[in-house]
Amino acid sequence: MLNENILSYLKNKDMENLKKLLINAEDIEIFHAFHSLSSEEQVIVFRLLAKDSALSVFELLDTDQQQNLLRSFTDEKAIEFVNELAPDDRVRLLDELPATVAKKLINALTPEERENTNILLGYEPETTGRIMTPEYISLKKDMTVEQALSKIRKQAKDKETIYTLYITNTSRKLEGVLSLRELLVADCSSKIEDIMSKAISVSTDTDQEEVANLLKELDLLAVPVVDKEDRMVGIVTIDDAIDILEEEVTEDIYDQAGLVDITSKESNRSEVLIRGSLWEIWKVRLPFLVITLIGALLAGLVIDGFEEVLESILVVAIFIPLIMDMGGNVGTQSSTVFARGVVLGHIHVKRFFNHFLKEIGVGLSLGTVVGLASGVIAAFWTGLPMLGLAVGLSLVATMTLAALLGFLVPYVLVRFNMDQAAGSAPIITSIKDVLGLIIYFVFVSIFLGHLL
Repeated sequence: MLNENILSYLKNKDMENLKKLLINAEDIEIFHAFHSLSSEEQVIVFRLLAKDSALSVFELLDTDQQQNLLRSFTDEKAIEFVNELAPDDRVRLLDELPATVAKKLINALTPEERENTNILLGYEPETTGRIMTPEYISLKKDMTVEQALSKIRKQAKDKETIYTLYITNTSRKLEGVLSLRELLVADCSSKIEDIMSKAISVSTDTDQEEVANLLKELDLLAVPVVDKEDRMVGIVTIDDAIDILEEEVTEDIYDQAGLVDITSKESNRSEVLIRGSLWEIWKVRLPFLVITLIGALLAGLVIDGFEEVLESILVVAIFIPLIMDMGGNVGTQSSTVFARGVVLGHIHVKRFFNHFLKEIGVGLSLGTVVGLASGVIAAFWTGLPMLGLAVGLSLVATMTLAALLGFLVPYVLVRFNMDQAAGSAPIITSIKDVLGLIIYFVFVSIFLGHLL
């Protein structure tokens, strides 16, 4: 509902009511509404958000959307915004930006935020140190509950989470952990050391997926991170863990398919086709439609070349749509099976030849069944058994060819770093239509040549 209202106000250029709508909307609702907006619409909506709301929504967006929004900012606005991000979210964004842009933004940060950012960037990618945040609340074990609550009130606004509290000594060594709930129900005069529990921690060089799984298995909101000297340096929160697990699952699927290196490119292409401008969409899709146009003209030339056959045996024309449509259906099915199989990890591109041969077999078997049935029907319908044979064999050959193309064309496009989503169908259709007609007319000429 929110996205429909947003789109309606944008269409009518009613910015005043749009701003009122956004003020009363929840951040998570605005985030979900973003997915139905174009890049330009996202920028307009984002500029109307209150600062706190804009920051919350920005942190929820993926890095591609974040970069798009940053490009719309002035340098001063971009620097201010990046400075306000949580350190771990900031590092994730900087990792995706061009080196020169990232360096410029880092240098413009406040000294404190620059130090926090550089510390995280100093750790190896995909380790806990790289994704942790240094914004946590630490307590001392000799504090009273009242003193601890007072400290939390002062620091809560600037910290990533306050629901889990950590007890450290003067050397920042981790001594225990305490939940906010436990603190609230404790007697105000109690000492922290009397109510704290033993803490489970991870090191800065622990693999990020291992940490994410730990949070999931132990049902924790956050886990403390310690350095080589066992000093506490940050925490990893459950929201980061969820993001990591999603990324790792996606990466594993593409790794099984042998497509890790093109994952980001496919994501960018999808972004352009769904949210890009009309000109950007045209640049991707129009060239392949031109291929279809050329294919249709060539198909017309094939029919023109066999004009004598059509004039002599008019009934031959009845089965042209059948040959073309059945081939088209099989080609579409095969290309869909390929695309879905790759995404779900059921097709391994490095073993493509095995999948390819199987699909040819599937096309041949389907063609044989459909060709046999169609050939019999054609023979009885026209009273020409040889025409039935021509139709049947043409369907077998065309459907097998279509299945072959349905796997081969998207595979070749992927290997040549081209957009298989936009290009597969036009190329398959063009090749299949031209060759399908040639096959049909050749069989008609062979089996019905005596009637010409």
